[in-house]
Amino acid sequence: MKTGHWFKFALILLLVVGLTKCGPGSEEIKVDIEEILSKPKTYVGSDQCQFCHLEHYDSWKTTLHSRTIQDVTQNLDALIAEIDPEAILADLKKRQKDLKIPADQIYIPKVEEIKYTIGMQWKQGFLVEKNGKLYVAPVEYEARTNQWINYHEADWDKRPWDKYCGGCHAMGVDLEKNTFSEPRVGCEACHGPGSHHVALPEKAVFDKRLTIINPSQLPAAFRTQICGACHSRGKSTKVEGTKWPVGYQPGRALGRYFDTNNYDHKDIKNTYAEEFAKGHGQQYIEWLYSTHSKEGVTCTSCHYVHQLGVAPTQFQTKGAGSQQCMICHTVINKNLSHSIHTFPNCIGCHMPRIARSEESGDTHSHVFVTLLPRDTMQDPQVPNSCQTCHKHKDTDLKTLQEFYDGIVKKSLLRVHQNPQRW
Repeated sequence: MKTGHWFKFALILLLVVGLTKCGPGSEEIKVDIEEILSKPKTYVGSDQCQFCHLEHYDSWKTTLHSRTIQDVTQNLDALIAEIDPEAILADLKKRQKDLKIPADQIYIPKVEEIKYTIGMQWKQGFLVEKNGKLYVAPVEYEARTNQWINYHEADWDKRPWDKYCGGCHAMGVDLEKNTFSEPRVGCEACHGPGSHHVALPEKAVFDKRLTIINPSQLPAAFRTQICGACHSRGKSTKVEGTKWPVGYQPGRALGRYFDTNNYDHKDIKNTYAEEFAKGHGQQYIEWLYSTHSKEGVTCTSCHYVHQLGVAPTQFQTKGAGSQQCMICHTVINKNLSHSIHTFPNCIGCHMPRIARSEESGDTHSHVFVTLLPRDTMQDPQVPNSCQTCHKHKDTDLKTLQEFYDGIVKKSLLRVHQNPQRW
């Protein structure tokens, strides 16, 4: 067929399509925007988001947020370890001196009793049902050390999952109905309930934009509070006895819904005297006391929630290890400890592993301050950066502090001997 004939054919086809759209019954479906917006916002699930935001959805699927809890009844592969009662009991007996009840009295769930898993990369907990409520079983698997450990073995069935953990493990948790809408930390955890956004047509551009939260367009403090809603410890100000911010949604002020723990509130179980965290999941509380917080360096300055392509690190940071720090701290003065540590290990000193997830010292601090030996000498309960390093872990505290003080004097002397030229 010649080019001219192709052109005529295409023109006729366009004309037919145009006439069809103008014919009877071709009117566009009208949507009552006011009626949609008059209804309460509800959670619709992350799968709804993929139809328009597929690349971001696929990126989010690679993160641990998308796998906070997994349905074992639908996918047995969610279990990362064999549920072997004998092996579990053997590991528990090794920890007998730390147990609140004898190891052989600790409830060990059967595979068929496990409804959901919690976590999958570093450790895994298990949700079981009792009298119609979900509870975290009193045993957990520690993936990093390949061992089973205890978890609230004496009172696990007094701690309903929905009140203690649910709001940060799943979406749309309803305490009254004992339900949740999505078993993971989905898109709506950061963007808010999406029912209005999904219901409005694409042509309602401006109305549609107003129905969803874009954290990047929020003031820095409010953007960071979205992370802080779960990466902290405290209690609900709305529902007594609940350990997560019931009613909070992205864009709202977190303080209205959540009272965070700290040392001033007598939380000596989870906090050191200087407000450094003892336990995991308190990054937001620590950050509040950091210079980063005062200077406007937020969670998303270092971490991403979802980005296109393969993640560069397992911690979802923009740089690997201390290279993340050097994105901003491009100039490092060769003084104090920097004068003797020839390798760039910012994290080792300024983010020491002093908090505990399952074992003491397996979680980094987020106050971004070096803890010196004298801090431990003044309060033996407070660890220090130097002894978290394997080389100095058994070194006498006084010796370490004297060595550090000597470095300081040499650094000050060097500054005075070589005055800066202007």
